[in-house]
Amino acid sequence: MRGNKNEVRLNNGVDIPIIGLGTYSFENDMRTTQYAVQMALQMGYKHFDTAHIYGSEPALGNALCAAMSNGLIERESLFITSKLWGSHHHDPVSALKQTLMNLGMEYLDMYLVHWPVKLKPWVSHPLPKEEDFDKLDLETTWAGMEKCLEMGLCRGIGVSNFSSKKIENLLTFASVTPALNQVEMHPMWKQKKVRDYCRENKIHVSAYSALGGPGNFWGSTAVLDNPIIHSISLRHNATPAQVALRWGLSRGASVIVKSFNEERLKENMGALDLKLEDRDILEIEKMEESKIMRGECYVNQSTSPYKTIQELWDDEI
Repeated sequence: MRGNKNEVRLNNGVDIPIIGLGTYSFENDMRTTQYAVQMALQMGYKHFDTAHIYGSEPALGNALCAAMSNGLIERESLFITSKLWGSHHHDPVSALKQTLMNLGMEYLDMYLVHWPVKLKPWVSHPLPKEEDFDKLDLETTWAGMEKCLEMGLCRGIGVSNFSSKKIENLLTFASVTPALNQVEMHPMWKQKKVRDYCRENKIHVSAYSALGGPGNFWGSTAVLDNPIIHSISLRHNATPAQVALRWGLSRGASVIVKSFNEERLKENMGALDLKLEDRDILEIEKMEESKIMRGECYVNQSTSPYKTIQELWDDEI
């Protein structure tokens, strides 16, 4: 619905809810994931983020399909994102069809290239080894993504973990401009260059690890423990998580937060009601920056297209 302040219109005319529930879970506990999605739906969450490699597509699909069949929500009200894993770059159409089977859905709202990395077709684990890499050919991968769109398997296509330089390269051959770039973004990793570039090219930025990824095996509590975030939260009678999320929203991004805890699910939604002042934003702008998800496993000297971390992120690190 146009005019809803909790949604943003993408360059393809589709509206994305600005707070989403991430379903990545290291344990991949199906029942826990389903229960969290059920709770989130009752609290008004409509945007759900998954990926083939998370292993959470079936659990998310079960919870959403049950809610739809019970008349609690209509498919048109939901925004569902999943991602093309590196081992599926050779055939995005088949990969998306499998994702839709996992979810029990007819289409996705957004399908993203998970990383600018191609892996051999049999690689099914999240941390690739040196022998797992294949030759990257983003032009062919993106043509496959455009085919998914053409076939009506998704309403939008985009990228994830792409630097502004990698998007610039993509735009030299893309027939369809990505609708979205999902990247790590929080008060300690502000992504100003990527945000500026994406804004100029009408590409929406969606923030994963919007709280720094606490609870994930690679995550950090540094954002929520930061004294600046704490002092701002006390000033507004809010929580550090709400301050961090509101900062991301104030920069024009949508935010993806992974929590399976009922109180935290409610707390995160409360960020929509918080208003930050100019001085709060200025204080956050002064915070030291540190990237948490560095992607070292995608860098090696022989088989990866990226020999250094700087090459992976094009010095945006």
